[in-house]
Amino acid sequence: MTTPPARDPGLQGERTALSWTRTALVIVVNALLSLRTGWVSGQPVLIAVGVILVLAAIAAMIYGTHRGRALAGQTKAVPPAAPTIAIALTAAITLLACAAGVASVLVAH
Repeated sequence: MTTPPARDPGLQGERTALSWTRTALVIVVNALLSLRTGWVSGQPVLIAVGVILVLAAIAAMIYGTHRGRALAGQTKAVPPAAPTIAIALTAAITLLACAAGVASVLVAH
């Protein structure tokens, strides 16, 4: 008698939530760098970008928590892939966070 292969449901929901958490953490770090540099050097543009990035990080955490729970089966069924708009917004915010980090370093020197 052959035993059936072990079922590996995976941890997609957990991995998804963790990836969104890591993305939000990186955005927050760049936001804080931008806010500090803007405050110290008197650059209102960097302060505004920092505030936008903090809000984006909060949104990423909320969305990541929702996606993780949905994929874990705790909420209504959702498509396995994130909507294209969520991916595009995340890419744009990540690019903005990178640019803010580079600008903060350049303004500080």
